[in-house]
Amino acid sequence: MNDEDIVKLVQNGDIEIFGVLIERYEEKMLRYARKFLFGTDSATDLVQDVFTKAYINISGFDTAKRFSPWLYRIAHNCFINELKKNKREPVPMFDMDIFFPNYPQNDTPETEVIRNELKKTLGDCINNIDYKYKEVLILYYYEELSYKEISDILHIPVATIGMRISRGKEAMKKIILKEQEI
Repeated sequence: MNDEDIVKLVQNGDIEIFGVLIERYEEKMLRYARKFLFGTDSATDLVQDVFTKAYINISGFDTAKRFSPWLYRIAHNCFINELKKNKREPVPMFDMDIFFPNYPQNDTPETEVIRNELKKTLGDCINNIDYKYKEVLILYYYEELSYKEISDILHIPVATIGMRISRGKEAMKKIILKEQEI
């Protein structure tokens, strides 16, 4: 059964089957929370809040649409509220394997040093770009969501998603090049 079929059953009173949706999305939501709210211990509690809000509002979900963007939108709102409450900015970290997936995985000490330097550089870069670019990069690269799904979550046009991903990568590239000049 797909997510939308399960939602229909929940909407028709089969509340126990909501657990299937939790099983399908719990790890994804935890990963998203940890990346979005780097350094907070409340990720598990916030993910529980996400599922609670989803369950409470499930009757209003349009099953003609996809469930996952709706759930990510709830998560996005919960996480933003947490940041506002604690007056913090998210500090997500990016793994270099995302940007350099075919990087040679030799076990030589030299390769390990290069790999660690790249990870540090990318982590530093992502922390120094505008928040609106960070968020789309997290959703696209870590959560592997499509432009359309990200558009649904953030309530911005698909073209804007593509532009922000491109500009985010370009901003990271400029930071890397600037660091190499020093």
